[in-house]
Amino acid sequence: MVLWTSNLTKRFGGVTAVDSVDFSLERGELCSVIGPNGAGKTTFFNLLTGVLEPTAGSIEFAPTGNGGVGDADGDTVRDGRQDGRIDITDAQPHETALMGLHRSYQITNIFPTVSVLENVRVAVQAHRGSDSWQFWRNVNAFDDHYTEAEAILDRIGLTEYADRTAQNLSHGEKRNLEIGIALAGNPDVLLLDEPTAGVSSEDVGQVTDIIEDVAADHAVMLIEHNMDVVMGISDRIAVLNRGELIADGDPETVRNSEAVQRAYLGGYDGTEETTDGDDAATGVSA
Repeated sequence: MVLWTSNLTKRFGGVTAVDSVDFSLERGELCSVIGPNGAGKTTFFNLLTGVLEPTAGSIEFAPTGNGGVGDADGDTVRDGRQDGRIDITDAQPHETALMGLHRSYQITNIFPTVSVLENVRVAVQAHRGSDSWQFWRNVNAFDDHYTEAEAILDRIGLTEYADRTAQNLSHGEKRNLEIGIALAGNPDVLLLDEPTAGVSSEDVGQVTDIIEDVAADHAVMLIEHNMDVVMGISDRIAVLNRGELIADGDPETVRNSEAVQRAYLGGYDGTEETTDGDDAATGVSA
């Protein structure tokens, strides 16, 4: 395992957005988090990455880097503990990111007026804690940063656009660039918030191909409303409803759950196509 929550709770006044969630994520697992609007999905991501402070409960993380020494099986050994857990309940976003818990956002979040390569290169430098604040050093001296950035662009299929200004990419290409930015620093866990939102049906397959490729050597969690995507690529699906975790299992188990059918899926059987911005098979707005 790489990530755990115990009794994780977040209240906003009288509203409980995340309600006593116990959750764990395995290394190399692709887990989709689904649920109707207002279910607490993005709040859950914000708690995991330190954007929000929990009202109650705890979050633990077992990074392989930043002081952890991996054993032959890829597990982390820290201070004599095999599981290498660190309590990150009160960690700030920059701290969770430096530890190896990275995320993308629901709204495209890139530097629009600089090149595609520079977007990723800056992210790589930001995740190198020892040299990220060396302002007076010529950035061209950071050859290893460019090497990593170029390797990421190759992985996400944007090498030919390396010198293009990011704002001139298509929306699907911008979403791929966001995944590339989140990959900078080789995180242990990658959290993707609606990676196919607004992407044309023709480009969804390209985005999901990248996600599946990334999941081959990273733990990935994604919030997604396109049920064809969710059912097609997930190893596991966690379902939130009114802040509670109401189901957690493989796609077939979740598909057949009566509780999930009542709360969210509404008869989804995988035979209907979804449309951009609207979950046609579920009748739930994205």
